[in-house]
Amino acid sequence: MKIALIHNLKPAVKDSSLPPDYYSECDSKKTIESIAKALEGGGHTVIPVEADRNLPKWLAENTVDLAFNIAEGFLGEAREARVPALLELLDIPYTGSGVLTCALALDKWRAKQIFRSQGIPTPNFQIFLHPDDPVDSRLHFPLIVKPNCEGSGKGIWASSVVRDAQALAAQVNIVLKEYGQKILVEEFIEGTELTVGIFGNEALPVLEVDFTNCAPAGESFYSWRVKEFQGNEELHLNPQFACPARLDAAATHAVQSVALKATRALGCRDLARVDIRLSQDGIPYVLEVNPLPGLDPEESNIPIMVRAAGMSYEAFIHRIVSLAVERSQKLSTSSIPSFQTNNRVNASPRRRALPDSMEKQPGSPGKPALALEQEETRKERSKEEDLGR
Repeated sequence: MKIALIHNLKPAVKDSSLPPDYYSECDSKKTIESIAKALEGGGHTVIPVEADRNLPKWLAENTVDLAFNIAEGFLGEAREARVPALLELLDIPYTGSGVLTCALALDKWRAKQIFRSQGIPTPNFQIFLHPDDPVDSRLHFPLIVKPNCEGSGKGIWASSVVRDAQALAAQVNIVLKEYGQKILVEEFIEGTELTVGIFGNEALPVLEVDFTNCAPAGESFYSWRVKEFQGNEELHLNPQFACPARLDAAATHAVQSVALKATRALGCRDLARVDIRLSQDGIPYVLEVNPLPGLDPEESNIPIMVRAAGMSYEAFIHRIVSLAVERSQKLSTSSIPSFQTNNRVNASPRRRALPDSMEKQPGSPGKPALALEQEETRKERSKEEDLGR
């Protein structure tokens, strides 16, 4: 097949004006080359394509049989859903999860509400829109502060775990200024860090992440620094991995079962990674689901689990393609007319400009959009919804 490998490449030289974690979710050249090599080894023709503003035009002008999608996207509340939405509009089969799943999984608050509705354990949580928002009395310290719609540990540092109201307000203020979005605050679960890969309809061996070596750096959880500098002994950012995890059979079954349930609740397809904290009393709390997990053959969590399951990286990549092809063959022909003629878009619809989150809104001089959102949300939300009970 002719496969478009759609990605966002991490630049070799980062723009110093941007936050240091800005490109953390993007893939390395090594990852893209490894996937391409595996696909080419199976006889496919692979064309790496950057998921930027030129992608719609490129897809309209180039015929492909399948898109292997690992693009994270930039900007927008559902940025990870943009490429799947575009591919569906153009009726191009693709690997991985669909539009709704990618949008929901990126919004941790919404995902956790779904987990709660399905009886899936997840830490108690509350959304903050301002540092002075009152803490629900049912939320217990220590707490961890995160941007609501980011991945790869972005916005999560050693200081993210807070143990009193003053530290909480200070951390919310820092993250709010840096990211300009809702801030998720949830109870920090003391326990074992685990992650579970879901491949097809099955759970891979559980991966345990031991942060004992990271104690001198003040990191006891997957922060941005741990993910970005993983293995750096000089910085004490060298967690140890155990796969399969050092759990008994009952605990392993419980963790894998809750991971499967979480991915099904969000509608994940083909592959996903579920991050879990196993509390000291044995409850597997789902932190989040990532439908676009890292695929670095050596450093990413999913490939570690795949190796533990006895599968090669090449076989793993080929199976992802097979799952997408099987799904595509089962789908009936869409009743929506094609937007393409001779591989060219017939018309370019005018795109309505959306205001930046911090720009002034019409009729509200001097008041930023985020402030308006904060004001309205504070009026409408209930304590029950905030806490997620």
